[in-house]
Amino acid sequence: MRFIGLDPSTKTGFVALDEHGTVLKQKELTGVGSVDPLRMLTMIDEVMDFMKRDDFICIEGFGFASQQAIQLGGIGWGIRMALARRGHKWYEVAPMALKKFAGATGNKGPDGKAIKADKIEVAKQTLKRWDFESGSDNITDAFLLAKIAEGIWHYTEGATFTYPKFQEDVIYNILNPKPKAKKTKKRRGA
Repeated sequence: MRFIGLDPSTKTGFVALDEHGTVLKQKELTGVGSVDPLRMLTMIDEVMDFMKRDDFICIEGFGFASQQAIQLGGIGWGIRMALARRGHKWYEVAPMALKKFAGATGNKGPDGKAIKADKIEVAKQTLKRWDFESGSDNITDAFLLAKIAEGIWHYTEGATFTYPKFQEDVIYNILNPKPKAKKTKKRRGA
């Protein structure tokens, strides 16, 4: 059994942990060349080359706040389709849930002001909590996703493992998503 974290991006982060939480593999996948769709196709193939049958997977959900939303959507959906084709199941983790699991949200600086939950804060909290550090934000995020996968597995298997409340909240919310609100149509003339 391996716990896998996937952070789909133009440079996709991949981390595999063993059943004890030890890092087996960490890699930033880039594909071949710089021209799409070849680069995207070969990156998705790289991801799939690292996958094994019984992997327990978490993948970061879509965050469309960037200019590259269409490209990132293509990479993200391409990876999901390749996983589905091979029969893999996965859990989606929202970008803010990932930050919360790291402990990067709700922190205050020495001046009492809130610290922004940016990539630097996520990396700092990851180093503090798990003694894991990478020069790549994508690998750091993939590590956190693998730790979330490990947490979900412990939770669903009833294993005795203690998590701080904020991490338990993240795991619970992934396993028990709130139903999406239905959009109501505006009536004409109202």
